[in-house]
Amino acid sequence: MEFTVHNQVLAAVFAIAVVMGAVANKTNFCTMGAVSDWVNIGDTGRMRAWVFAMALALTGVIALEAGGVVNLSVETFPPYRSANFAWTRYLVGGLMFGIGMTLAGGCGNKTLVRVGAGNLKALTVLVIAMIMSYLMLWTPLFEKAFLPWIQPTTINLARHGVPTQEVGAVISGMFGFAPSRVLNFTVAALVALGMYVFVFRSRDFRGSFDNILGGAVIGLAIVAGWYLTGGSMGVAWKEYAEMATEVPSRVQAQSYTFISPMGDSVRYLLDPRQLSLVNFGVMALAGVIAGSLIYALVTRSLRIEWFASFRDFVNHALGGVLMGVGGVLSMGCTVGQAITGVSTLAIGSFLTFFAIVIGAAGTMKYQYWRMMSEA
Repeated sequence: MEFTVHNQVLAAVFAIAVVMGAVANKTNFCTMGAVSDWVNIGDTGRMRAWVFAMALALTGVIALEAGGVVNLSVETFPPYRSANFAWTRYLVGGLMFGIGMTLAGGCGNKTLVRVGAGNLKALTVLVIAMIMSYLMLWTPLFEKAFLPWIQPTTINLARHGVPTQEVGAVISGMFGFAPSRVLNFTVAALVALGMYVFVFRSRDFRGSFDNILGGAVIGLAIVAGWYLTGGSMGVAWKEYAEMATEVPSRVQAQSYTFISPMGDSVRYLLDPRQLSLVNFGVMALAGVIAGSLIYALVTRSLRIEWFASFRDFVNHALGGVLMGVGGVLSMGCTVGQAITGVSTLAIGSFLTFFAIVIGAAGTMKYQYWRMMSEA
């Protein structure tokens, strides 16, 4: 296969994902675990690592956009800053994903890491989530079951003079100001500063090498993804796609997310000779699994794990269904929306993040109540 600019980008995406997988395995970076630690024992270390990743990703996007390297207000995948503010899909999808990742024992990224580490329960979740994601993306399921109630509740911000759902643009529209790049950057910088203050005010976090490393690597990986697909290489990538006989799928500016790539991976596996179906997401998914596997083999931590009971299987299977459906519905997961999306300062990404946390926290509280009732 010719090593075009397109393939160079995909190779870089895979290499970065390998690092992400290895580091997430080593540091136990886990967004579901972050909520669990906070809800169950009051430990905010992994939650701060998650927010640290958001802050670094947001800082990187500020720098890239200020330098004219990328413009994430144009077409991206998914369309984070879309003027069509579909608040119901963010809320419902986020709640579904939060419940699902709790039942499944980890978010999309953590599921891939666990698969690489030999966890067969996570592999089962992955297969189910892949199938559901595929059905949502590449069959009429979304259009028939979800679009009829999403469209009537979607707010078209452009009709109110707001070009995007970026926080700065919405503030401009609320107060009748003309859209301003200076205001957008100022708001973004203040949000990032607030995140850094929250993260580093904790002495425990400052003393945790693993939490700092995990958050730093994930956050910087998001910035790298935006640079690869939205910068000069991204322009060449799109030009190659326009000239190619077999147009590669998903060549918009994008960064790491892990639910829609599950559906794209099924699409490719159904026709593996169609290499044009190998896109950013497919390479990212494979890279995280590979990185986690490499780390597990090097550290001799590879462990085969299976379901403890039929009830355990049912919980994980249901979690996989909710993650696959909810992740596509909300246009991203705890990485795809809550880090990559937040880096664009899209209101929908923050809404999804809060919905995921609420769904996960509520499920954990219910599980605890049920356990105590049975005891």
